[in-house]
Amino acid sequence: MMTQTKPEMFDVAIVGLGPVGATLAHLLGLRGVNTLVLEREAATYHLPRAVHFDDEVMRVFQWIGIADELRPQLRVNPGMRFVDPNGKLLLDWPRPTEESALGWHPSWRFHQPDLERLLRARLAERDSVTLRSSCDVFMIEDESDRIVLRYEDTSAGTVRHVRAKYVVGCDGARSLVRRFMDTEMRDLGFHERWLVVDVLLNVEKPELGDHTIQYCNPSRPATYVRCPGRRRRWEISVHPHEDSDAVAAETEVWKLLSQWLTPDEGRLERSSVYNFHSLIAKDWRRGRMLIAGDAAHQTPPFMGQGMCAGIRDVANLSWKLDEVLRGRSHDSLLDSYQSEREPNTAEFIETAIRLGGLINAADSEGALRAAVQKPGSAAEIKSIYPPLGPGLGSGRNAGLQFGQPRMDDGRRMDDVIGFRPAIVAVHPLLSGFKPPEGVCLVTTEDAHDAGVHLAAFDTGAVLLRPDRYILGCAANQEELLGLLPLLSIKPHEKEMT
Repeated sequence: MMTQTKPEMFDVAIVGLGPVGATLAHLLGLRGVNTLVLEREAATYHLPRAVHFDDEVMRVFQWIGIADELRPQLRVNPGMRFVDPNGKLLLDWPRPTEESALGWHPSWRFHQPDLERLLRARLAERDSVTLRSSCDVFMIEDESDRIVLRYEDTSAGTVRHVRAKYVVGCDGARSLVRRFMDTEMRDLGFHERWLVVDVLLNVEKPELGDHTIQYCNPSRPATYVRCPGRRRRWEISVHPHEDSDAVAAETEVWKLLSQWLTPDEGRLERSSVYNFHSLIAKDWRRGRMLIAGDAAHQTPPFMGQGMCAGIRDVANLSWKLDEVLRGRSHDSLLDSYQSEREPNTAEFIETAIRLGGLINAADSEGALRAAVQKPGSAAEIKSIYPPLGPGLGSGRNAGLQFGQPRMDDGRRMDDVIGFRPAIVAVHPLLSGFKPPEGVCLVTTEDAHDAGVHLAAFDTGAVLLRPDRYILGCAANQEELLGLLPLLSIKPHEKEMT
């Protein structure tokens, strides 16, 4: 008789190896979680897709050790301008060219294939992460105490199955994992077709500018994006009566680009019509199945936050999975993933919808003027960092991002403390205090500018989660000790000198 080979067992299985899935694999690998990544394609997609990320995402890339290597391939984005059909400036949204409180520039342009190649190459250094390409998952079964995944290894034509304690779908807008979770999508009301055109310039075109330009033309709204090197992107609205294939044809594309560029000045790298949506999944978790990124939410592109939202998802989820897998926290900790992330994501999506409304408005100047007067609208976008929704932590400043002080030797704080919880405090407050095991301690004696970051929250100490959101603030040691159980961490005896 033939004996069946026992299926392999992993702590976490990730379906999908785009930027979100790869980042999750890195973050789990940092914490030694036994992780399997199953990717349907054999290699990274060679054409650009996402083109923007922000300082919070760059900080995540710092944690996983690719920020410095990625930096030369990026371009700092100076901001966005809204103009009318005649080129008149309606609204200027500059982005600072200096580092933000998070330790990086607030807005970056990038070429997604470059990012994906780097993410994949560095995954080989994660001993606890197993990557399998050309593996098409087709069945997911939640057996209460484990997940069973069945997939076809298309390189060999064989069907295999593996087990995992949890599975995370980072498999895009048409997520298979979401389908097996049997969850619906909440519709926020934005559905439009836009032509996305990526061009490689043959000649220098400085007159195109370095800013992102939103052309508020009610007859044909458009967006221009300055990408790294000689790459440029245009996103152009498609009318309801127009055929997608016809609009994306090369001759028609050059007609649409004629006000900016001629065929002699550039080469089309890609032209495709996309359906932009505003959707949020009703459930991001069902038992041992979870979703992240486009599988959980989809946004219009006007804020460049699609990939950013997915990276924020996995920064939130990864350390919680590790806490549960190690038995330091109850499984219910994973419920805080959606309760915290969904309101934050919805805020970005709703702002993107408002921006889309301004770009499409027949009276763009009047719409922008009205928006400037409306709280939470375009005038305030430059400072938007929505807090987390209800979850871990409570009280003043809980759920807000904390900045990244520079240590006195010049290093950024996160390069010293890693992807772990931390306490940042003014030095006198911690006299005689011994931090709990696994919790890093940064004081104003190590990083003098930590005092500036603490002052921004009007506090003497903060307890930070690994993802650098605030669990709570404290004015003295007693209050700080009261915060520690929020991470299911047992403090040492308080030692006073």
